[in-house]
Amino acid sequence: MTLTSIAAHPLRFLLILISAWGVLGIAGIATPRGSRLVARVIFPAGALVCLAVAALAAFFLVTGQPTQTAILPLGLPDLPFHLRLDALSAFFLMILGIAGAGISIFSAGYFRVGEGTSPGLLGLQYHVFLAGMAVVLLADDAYLFMVAWETMALSSYFLVTSQHRIPEIRRAGFLYLLMAHVGAICILLCFGVLQGGSWQFTFDAMRHATPTLAPFLATTAFLLALLGFGAKAGLVPLHVWLPEAHPAAPSPVSAMMSGLMLKTAIYGILRISFDLLHVRFWQWGVLVLAIGLFSAIYGAIFAAVQSDMKRLLAYSSIENIGIIFTGIGLSILFETCNLHLFAALALCAALVHCLNHSLFKSLLFLTTGSVLHATGHRNLGKLGGLIRRMPWVATIALVGTLAIAGLPPLNGFVSEWLLLQSFLLTPQIPHAFVNMFVPLGAAVLALTAALAAYVMVKFYGVVFLGQPREASLAEAHDAGWLERIGLGWLALGCIAIGVVPQLALRPAGGVTGMLLGETIHPAGMWFIAPIASRQASYSGIILLAGIIGVVGITFLLVRLFAHGRIRRVPAWDCGYPHQTARMQDTAEGFGQPIRHMFGAFFRMQRELPTPTDNPPRYRMKIEDRIWRVLYLPIARATQWIADRVSVLQSGSLSIYLLCSFLTLIVLLVFVL
Repeated sequence: MTLTSIAAHPLRFLLILISAWGVLGIAGIATPRGSRLVARVIFPAGALVCLAVAALAAFFLVTGQPTQTAILPLGLPDLPFHLRLDALSAFFLMILGIAGAGISIFSAGYFRVGEGTSPGLLGLQYHVFLAGMAVVLLADDAYLFMVAWETMALSSYFLVTSQHRIPEIRRAGFLYLLMAHVGAICILLCFGVLQGGSWQFTFDAMRHATPTLAPFLATTAFLLALLGFGAKAGLVPLHVWLPEAHPAAPSPVSAMMSGLMLKTAIYGILRISFDLLHVRFWQWGVLVLAIGLFSAIYGAIFAAVQSDMKRLLAYSSIENIGIIFTGIGLSILFETCNLHLFAALALCAALVHCLNHSLFKSLLFLTTGSVLHATGHRNLGKLGGLIRRMPWVATIALVGTLAIAGLPPLNGFVSEWLLLQSFLLTPQIPHAFVNMFVPLGAAVLALTAALAAYVMVKFYGVVFLGQPREASLAEAHDAGWLERIGLGWLALGCIAIGVVPQLALRPAGGVTGMLLGETIHPAGMWFIAPIASRQASYSGIILLAGIIGVVGITFLLVRLFAHGRIRRVPAWDCGYPHQTARMQDTAEGFGQPIRHMFGAFFRMQRELPTPTDNPPRYRMKIEDRIWRVLYLPIARATQWIADRVSVLQSGSLSIYLLCSFLTLIVLLVFVL
């Protein structure tokens, strides 16, 4: 196995690496329940496989190798498994490998014996989950795609319900599995439309069949794909499973689902919209743009009022997925107007944000896991002051917090800046309606970015700053060395892409070149200019050097011209003689302005104290209106229909014969 043979046959070696995940999972099952082999060997080995997958995919992208295909002697007699490695699948495999390596090495120090599912079984489910996502990205026919998609869904369901003895976790897992299968049905129907009557289910056959599809059928396939992959991605109003599943799952699983699994849905919508469908309409772009913007602002608003760490990050994932779909919608809109360079810029912004989100959201979910292990609390109202007890985790969490808030010179700023540049180019679109609508979208994007920064100030400030709100926090401890390696790897990615955006732009350029025929080239080593340097440019290195220079000069001036002595005194107490944790702003206090300004989005139940209470009590419950407006009526209608249909299971032979007779008549009519 030489470097030359690996470079010549990357698809073959990717299959070997994916098989290695399966072998690691089986090896974990064979270990005794109380063994530390899973934590100390299996998960680190899985991290090494992730790094190899990322390196191989990045090499494929950077060297611009041609597409590779393969047919496996597996599957059904007339439906063998087809595989395809191209720029699109390689980019998402790179994301899977980079973020998966950090999550895996963190998991080696995180999972404990005796917590829910046994470590061996957990290792099997974990590595099957990784392998399932990788096969989804390589599948080149509908059959293998759906097999891998269901494998991914089932393995992640078992990971979510690791603590299956808790009723709330079982309910969250059921909701997740239900929404996953609703999305899978839509995807399956989409493939049925795309085959165009040829009854050939390879993606290559669909590429040849779609040019003959009527516009109505093409739109139907696109809408089914948007529903199916939107349910997996967490687009509003298909997002209801996401805020329930993330708090239920272990923190590394939450990181996997948010940072990696949601990206398979992005991959699916890109594969169908830009690769399998040869016809696109500008109305599709407007629809995706509107749904993406609404999901982004909706997720940011709900994240701002959460008091649970993991629910806050779950709604933040909805916001970021909305930003990614906004870029995809703009790209479709530009492409249908023959503005291919601008379409490549918008799609490049979406792809870079996929990579960025996989890094900083995985990082933040893992830091919440460290906090949860150290304190036993997930509620923001019981935390505070952890920067003293957990300085390493607090420092790494600050990197992730600044990155997800979109502040330079970190990676979140790069993709949001590219997307804003795309919005500034929309006056070139030759549609009066769109030209009136899109500036509103730019304003919504700016508001979303501001709310995201507000949410992250709340998250970091309440958890790590101030004074501890519980006496038990004095026993909190910092993360272990394996957890620190995983966190440090993800934080390093956030810094590296922010300072040198070319690391993400060049691989993304290979994808846009494949799908749109245009590539966004960085202007140079020191800065990037999406269209022209005279219009807009950004240099993370120069900005970082400027920040370091200003801080350094300020420090020197203070040392030279001030007395240089340090005098420690109590902080200003605003006239109050004693400072306690109760005087600090709470998570509910941070969310109060948002609750007032966007009250129409929430269904709130308040329990206010009265003068006669002993002791007084204040309680607030915030619910999603979409759940009661959309999903509860569907659940009641489904239950009503099930109750009526249950009469068919009465045990009466005459009813069974009648059903068989009616079924036969219907089939005969259909055949004739």
